[in-house]
Amino acid sequence: MRTVDIIRKKRNGGELSQAELSHLVQGYCSGDIPDYQAAAWAMAVYFQGLTARETADLTGLMASSGDQLDLSDIPGVKVDKHSTGGVGDKTTLIIAPLVAAAGVPVAKMSGRGLGHTGGTIDKLESIPGFRTELERGDFVSQVKEIGLAVIGQSGNMTPADKQLYALRDVTATVDSVPLIASSIMSKKIAAGADRIVLDVKVGSGAFMKTVEAAEELAEAMVAIGEQVGRNTSALISDMDQPLGFAIGNALEVEEAIRTLRGEGPEDLTSLCLELASQMIVLGGKSDTIQQAKELLTALLKDGRALDKFRAFVEAQGGDPGVVDAPESILPVAATRTEVRSTEAGIVQAIDAEQLGAAAMHLGAGRATKDDRIDPAAGILMVKKVGDAVATGDVLALLCHNRTPSEAEEAARLAAAAYRMEHKPVADRPLVLSIVTSNGVQRLSDKDSM
Repeated sequence: MRTVDIIRKKRNGGELSQAELSHLVQGYCSGDIPDYQAAAWAMAVYFQGLTARETADLTGLMASSGDQLDLSDIPGVKVDKHSTGGVGDKTTLIIAPLVAAAGVPVAKMSGRGLGHTGGTIDKLESIPGFRTELERGDFVSQVKEIGLAVIGQSGNMTPADKQLYALRDVTATVDSVPLIASSIMSKKIAAGADRIVLDVKVGSGAFMKTVEAAEELAEAMVAIGEQVGRNTSALISDMDQPLGFAIGNALEVEEAIRTLRGEGPEDLTSLCLELASQMIVLGGKSDTIQQAKELLTALLKDGRALDKFRAFVEAQGGDPGVVDAPESILPVAATRTEVRSTEAGIVQAIDAEQLGAAAMHLGAGRATKDDRIDPAAGILMVKKVGDAVATGDVLALLCHNRTPSEAEEAARLAAAAYRMEHKPVADRPLVLSIVTSNGVQRLSDKDSM
């Protein structure tokens, strides 16, 4: 078959067969299909889309293009969770030990941060001694022993996705829903989980800026999961302001530990319970979401979730003392710079992406994948949406090891991220929708919290 005929067929709105998609994926990965033809196909998909069957086939081909984890030796139903990325999103650090404490094994591969969004692996590596690389046998053995392991993604996992994403990044075809969905789900499928829970972020700090766009992406990913036999559900969650108060690797680890103690911010705790409940139900440990929330709340209160986190840190070489005294174990920035308000009012909105960019300027994130990060750097928010502010009040604290002039741009971005007016703010639910194979369920404030 000829590549040009496949491009023409998709350009004209035709549905590609699995064989045609296989020709494209394998040919591009092997170098037989040049960049310009793969780019033409990607642009045709951008405008014409893919059917559910095409998307599932493309996902399967990318998942099988490299290494795949076999978790069959681990007893029980393995449930994975994936977030599409946000600011201050440290949910995996809380959910993984919480779900493992409930008896659902968590064998998770996570990524590093890039741009304004943080990465779980970077956060874990701020714990002294913590190892994010394990041999496969050790990885499986650890999950069997304590029910939990989190490692970095394999270098040879979904190489087709890596190549296609790099091409899409330079050809203005990243924001195609079927291509985003297949990229995410190919990695989740290759990681070997039986069930998948997705946290699709929406708002100023998320890739998807509208609820409708987030729901479209969630529906596409849930459909892929069903097509390939992986029961999948998705929550659409708010990222119009950062989650919790901490932004930055060590700062977020400390906030996660406080949350596992039952002392975490309300929004972070609530979202973790929502996501973990979905995992518990899919894992067969609870019949209803309400029962799951009651079980998980008890695990937070009696310390079993925190104990699981301690065992997890110790098993992967980290200093378990971080659980009891994070402030003395985790790296601490030399300087804290106050960002003060120049006006009075009530915080109406916080541009989460802009705060994430401010944290990047301090060294908490990467502009390119090769950048080094400062694990101590970040931002501690003092005011959030709905809070009253007087002129001169502290809005946020910048934690950094920069010179005053280097921190100046971060301070400017952080201050500009806050929008104030003299009027109350309407409550916005944290979880906006739930997407399953049965469709989209929009949630009211009362239903979702």
